[in-house]
Amino acid sequence: MSVLVSSSAVERLREEVARVLGLQFDDSKLDLLADVLTRRADAFKSSVETYLEGLTRAEWSHLAEELTVNETYFFRNPDHFRVFSERVLPEALRKRDNPRRLRILSAGCATGEEPYSLAALTLESVTPGFELGVSILGIDVNPSVLNRARQGRYSAWSLRATDELSQRRWFRQDGREFVLDRSVRERVTFEVRNLVDDDSMFWADGAFDVIFCRNVIMYFTPEAARQVVRRLSRALRPAGYLFLGHAETLRGVNQDFHLCHSHETFYYQRRSSRLDSDGSQTEPERVVPRIELTTSWVEAIQKASDKITALADHLAGPESSTEAPTTASLRRVRPESANGMGLVFEAMRQERFVDALDLLAGLPLEVGDEPDVLLVRAVLLTNAGRLVEAEAVGLRLLAHDELNSGAHYAVALCREHAADLEGAIEHDETAIYLDQGFAMPHLHLGMLYRRLGDFGRARRELELALALLHREDSARVLLFGGGFSREALLEVCRAALAAGPIGEAR
Repeated sequence: MSVLVSSSAVERLREEVARVLGLQFDDSKLDLLADVLTRRADAFKSSVETYLEGLTRAEWSHLAEELTVNETYFFRNPDHFRVFSERVLPEALRKRDNPRRLRILSAGCATGEEPYSLAALTLESVTPGFELGVSILGIDVNPSVLNRARQGRYSAWSLRATDELSQRRWFRQDGREFVLDRSVRERVTFEVRNLVDDDSMFWADGAFDVIFCRNVIMYFTPEAARQVVRRLSRALRPAGYLFLGHAETLRGVNQDFHLCHSHETFYYQRRSSRLDSDGSQTEPERVVPRIELTTSWVEAIQKASDKITALADHLAGPESSTEAPTTASLRRVRPESANGMGLVFEAMRQERFVDALDLLAGLPLEVGDEPDVLLVRAVLLTNAGRLVEAEAVGLRLLAHDELNSGAHYAVALCREHAADLEGAIEHDETAIYLDQGFAMPHLHLGMLYRRLGDFGRARRELELALALLHREDSARVLLFGGGFSREALLEVCRAALAAGPIGEAR
């Protein structure tokens, strides 16, 4: 028989899936949920209501098989694997006298290509015998894909990013399939685990040295993502490494990690003040580069920002200072403002800049270092041409919150002014990684690449900026637009795209 599915039943399944598996399905996926619900109720020869009332652990395994995304392949996103083999493993080798094993978790591993890639790299990169001290565990909520992973048999499609040498070394062709070498398979174990389940024994403090959890949390509800990342943070040792998918960030999710950038990719390192056994402190590779001098987009902002310059003078006071407003100035105006920043942004939306700055100065002393306050101050100082002060405030904000995309963009402008174009590019790229809908870093990158003579990249970034500016939030245009209106920023993009090559080659 074929059961009828009501919209309320589909909604109930959506809520249960979010609660048990953490997966988020928007309205565009309701037909998929209805289809799954119909087929599973049919399989039990029961009504939808009876089926939903009787969901068991075994049935949740079936639902996980139906609802999870299992797309993966060997050496996917190769830059992450370069970090693993060129940074993570060498660090472990330097500590090889330490009897503790190097413990690696591949969370949401699906059919096993990711943990097996890590195992192959370990065998390639370390001296014989050391690999015995490396433990690699792959977990997934879907038992069916783990059964396939244990078999170690793959199609040519799974090897599409595997070079010919690695294919010959680690695989044996058997008909249309490729069989993974036993030495690699023996390095990995698999377990069925639901990331949403808070198993305190499994997620014990410092249980793992490296965690790959790529293209997983992007499918979770916001609350499930926060809970899962908290578990990953708890289970990762201090200074351990976390790798997420390229479309995933911890911005607004968790502050336990430093954002790292090397090998042309982003990843995270668990915050730590703990000293290593050799007495040194492991420091992450920060995305705050160092310094020198020039102008261009910054000059354009300053010329368009006369009214903001005057207002920033009001904020900064008669003498330049890298400090926040003085205690006296903070106490002088409306210190009782409870919803101050909300009022500041509302005033900015209405272009009541004097009011916005008065409100900012009138915030209570204890909130002077709040991220929103620092960001507005950094932007106003940048627009006013007080770049040294602006960068100091921006870096202070990044000390609070390394994952603040607006702060990275503000510092990128300051780096350009200091002639540190590579540093400016680094901060712009970081801002884009943290917020892929943020138009202004794309525009700034486009202008930087034009100056460097890299016109292909310049065109790509300017075209992205042009597309994103059409739907950029009005308040963000006001805050980061440097005194330009949305239409003026669009015209900047169009003019730069239409103009011929300029500047010196890189």
